[in-house]
This record gives sequence, C-alpha cells and structure tokens, in this order.
Amino acid sequence: MSGHSKWATTKHKKAVIDAKRGKLFAKMIKNIEVAARTGGADVSGNPTLFDAIQKAKKSSVPNKNIDSAVKRGAGLEAGGADYETIMYEGYGPNGVAVLIECLTDNRNRAASDVRVAMTRNGGSMADPGSVSYLFHRKGVVIVPKGELTEDDVLGAVLDAGAEEVNDLGETFEVLSEATDLVAVRTALQDAGIDYDSADANFVPTMQVELDEEGARKIFKLIDALEDSDDVQNVFANFDVSDEVMAKVDA
Repeated sequence: MSGHSKWATTKHKKAVIDAKRGKLFAKMIKNIEVAARTGGADVSGNPTLFDAIQKAKKSSVPNKNIDSAVKRGAGLEAGGADYETIMYEGYGPNGVAVLIECLTDNRNRAASDVRVAMTRNGGSMADPGSVSYLFHRKGVVIVPKGELTEDDVLGAVLDAGAEEVNDLGETFEVLSEATDLVAVRTALQDAGIDYDSADANFVPTMQVELDEEGARKIFKLIDALEDSDDVQNVFANFDVSDEVMAKVDA
C-alpha cells in the first residue's frame, strides 16, 4: 500500500491548506449530515457520526458548521437534503481500476459529472461488479507518528481485531475488517493514542505499478473526479514508488 497510501496522506494534508479547502469542508459536512440522519444525533450511540465529526475537527471545520450539520441530519433544523450513496466503477489510464463513491441528492447530475471526468481524462466507465471485486472493504485508521513506534500501535490494537500496521513515513496505517473499525479506534483511544481519521475504505487486493507519466495521468483523473461536489471518495488500485512520487511532486 505504501505509495498509494503515502500519496493519499500527503494529498489530505495539501487539501486542508489549498484552494480546495471549501470543497473538502462541504464533503465532510455532508458526511456528518448523512451519519446523523442514519444513526441519530447522539455521538455515544452513533460511531459513524463520531468519526465524521472527529475528521472534520481535525481538518479545522468550524464547530458551528458541524453542529448545524448534525441538527439538519437529525431533523432538528430545516434544510437537510436527502442524499443517497451511489458507487460507479471504471478504468483509468494504464488499466487502473477506479471505484467512485458519490453522496448525492441528484443521481443524474452525479452520473453526468463522473462520466465527463472519466472520459476527458483517459478513463472509461465499467459495468457494476466488473471492478469492485478487485477491492475489499476495510477499516483504515491513520495515526500520526510523533514519538510512537510501530510496536506501540500494534500493541494497542492487536486484540481489537487489527490485521496489520503499515509505516507510511509520517503516519501509521492500521488495517482491519470494516466491522472491527470502531473496536480498533476505541482501543487506540483507550491507549491514549491520537489518530487523524478512521474510515471504512475500499482497499485494493492487487495493484498496478505506475511510472511518472502514469502517475501524473491517474492523479489528474482523480483530481477531476474529486472536483465534483457529488463525489465523496475515489479508490484506485495503483501503486507509486517513493522515487516516482518525488519526481511528480517536483
């Protein structure tokens, strides 16, 4: 996972400070609203809402925006939209498999946005099921390193169902079954270990190794997809080495 995860981690940092900050905030707010609608406004009984709020706070989303989103989702404040989750599948340049997770109140707009982004950036849409089998749903917790060692993190999460801990440079990535995500996150909290995010993500079972040109193309495609307000997450099965990543960053 190294190249892919490192890229995702770096991208997340950049996203908080660059021009897409407003878009990032909007997507996090939408997540909170949906979590509150699905499981209620009480964070103690709604782990999905708890994680959505934590993530938003880590990215400096203002508290008043978070509170409003919870109230809208729970029906305590007017203005909530009726969002549905839709998954689209496709292939990017170099045969990279792409899963696009949308959260939208307009199915036609979401489908059009995804199709346009794909076709204009060397991608193509695929039939449902033709790409998703290359991914497994996993719990992914990102832990900032600080003074921690891999053994510290592993010791805290092993009994909670964690499958592996990966060193991503400045952070550790803890993988588990999606159903064990809350237990793993809770184990970290109980051990006094801070974490940046806890999500159920689609993790690829096999990866396509990309050179510099291939990496640039797939990043361009993913940027175009994430530019849509309806696109919540993009998952892809590519791997980029540290050497290639350094060239792309330069």
